[in-house]
Amino acid sequence: MKAYVFPGQGAQFPGMGKDLYEKSALAKKLFDKANQILGFDITKIMFEGTKEDLKQTKVTQPSVFLHSVILFKTLLKEKPDMVAGHSLGEFSALVASQSLSFDDALTLVSKRAIAMQKACDANPSTMAAIIGLKDELIEEVCNSIEDIVIPANYNCPGQVVISGTNSGIDKACKILTDKGAKKVLKLAVGGAFHSPLMEPARKELSFAIENTEFSAPICPVYQNVSGKAFINPTEIKKNLIDQLTSPVRWTQTIINMINDGATDFTEIGPGKVLQGLIRRINKDVKTSGVNGLPK
Repeated sequence: MKAYVFPGQGAQFPGMGKDLYEKSALAKKLFDKANQILGFDITKIMFEGTKEDLKQTKVTQPSVFLHSVILFKTLLKEKPDMVAGHSLGEFSALVASQSLSFDDALTLVSKRAIAMQKACDANPSTMAAIIGLKDELIEEVCNSIEDIVIPANYNCPGQVVISGTNSGIDKACKILTDKGAKKVLKLAVGGAFHSPLMEPARKELSFAIENTEFSAPICPVYQNVSGKAFINPTEIKKNLIDQLTSPVRWTQTIINMINDGATDFTEIGPGKVLQGLIRRINKDVKTSGVNGLPK
């Protein structure tokens, strides 16, 4: 069975999508529509901007979404049997499954980015990648710290990202290093994504999501909050709202997709991060990527 997966922020790169814009009439139409929806020339930043330009939150999330979704709509004709997206990528997956329209999803992605930036500004916080320890040990250490610090991304066995206050992350990094982590790396992010510190953003986005029309998807959508498959629009909405303050259970998502018959995973969008994670979760499944027009 064919599974399509969509990356989150962090995979953006200067020039992303320019080949599509120049060679596909459909892609050009969608990019031009995106400029209108967002109210600024995002294509100019994507095609001509620097890495720093692309790091602006209001730019990063829509850029990755647009690259993924326009690639999907332009190049992939085969109906997916199942879809999933990592964090922001869940919005791309919902478009691919026809649960959300392009216009509505882009509007929500833009509102999500702005709401998350506000939450970051209100509560300076951060994240760190922990390599080489068991999930249970990381959870135990996070629970032992009084500051807010939680596992935020269960990316693959031996790779968990934690999220929390600056002091909480510092304490956790020291303890986890002492407990034998192979690598502890603080991330260059503006806040504690997928943690309780994103509650103001969750509240702000929940109103927008509740008032957006979601349809029943054409295939199961495996959502971050539990890693399970959903087809009920009401449940999909609730999970999308809860995603902002809940961990991304990517390991469980991929395991569940494989258990439900997925044998062939295609990552659609910038970068190859998800392909690497999937191979670490199960080396026997086929993985490939679509990140631009064929050479």
